Amino acid sequence: MHQSLYLPLLFLFGFQLASAQFQFFENMFGQQQHHQQQQQQRSGASQWAAYSDSVSCSQYLCPETLDCVKRPSDCPCPNPEDIKCTIPDMEGGVEDATVVCTRGQNECAEVERLMKKGAKTRK
Repeated sequence: MHQSLYLPLLFLFGFQLASAQFQFFENMFGQQQHHQQQQQQRSGASQWAAYSDSVSCSQYLCPETLDCVKRPSDCPCPNPEDIKCTIPDMEGGVEDATVVCTRGQNECAEVERLMKKGAKTRK
């Protein structure tokens, strides 16, 4: 009778031990990966700051592409496969437009549809 209890208890103990072991490694490596990502983000921000200081742009420097443009709505999309959709502000003109970069078959039509839907729900 005692032998029939040992096997399930031994299995349960082994499972808990393995689970604790994996959690330890997951936490250890997860924190290390998170720390590396923070360092990369900081170094990217400092690189952008250093580059933006060295670029002579008297107008607007796009944060994602580092292009010098007349106004923020003139910034290109960061990825070549993206499509730039310009959504005019209800009260302003093209200068006050919101720019959304999207990709897909419906391109800007889907963005415009969602913007109209959002405007209707706010009223």
